[in-house]
Amino acid sequence: MSAAESLSPRALAEACARAMWDEDNATRHLGMELVSVAPGEATIAMTVAATMTNGHGACHGGYLFTLADSAFAFACNSYNQRTVAQHCSVTFIAPAFNGDRLTATAREVSRRGRGGIYDVAITNQHGEQIAEFRGHSRTVKGALLPE
Repeated sequence: MSAAESLSPRALAEACARAMWDEDNATRHLGMELVSVAPGEATIAMTVAATMTNGHGACHGGYLFTLADSAFAFACNSYNQRTVAQHCSVTFIAPAFNGDRLTATAREVSRRGRGGIYDVAITNQHGEQIAEFRGHSRTVKGALLPE
């Protein structure tokens, strides 16, 4: 039995998140914080910086997508199977602004075979929903932790 196989599901998810975090330059560069991770779930937070705002003074949608995509990635990689996005979509509900603290909460909807579906809700510091994201995942060869 490998070290990874001897971990509880939550401990495995946390170990996978640590391994991913160390290699995730984009998420770290944008000042995101991994708040929590569990099997099929992840929460990541980020504060909107002035450099993230568009010509309307709102957070650029690409940053919202990136925040949700990062939460999605940590949620679907919580089983020690390398997993990538196959398809993603986002619906913008309300604007976020400079200084807003955003939280993306990902939860697994379905995981069968090599595919999974994950929903991610982005809320601001007042609990108001900013965006809804749906990601379809696909496992690929390899593991995050040594087997």
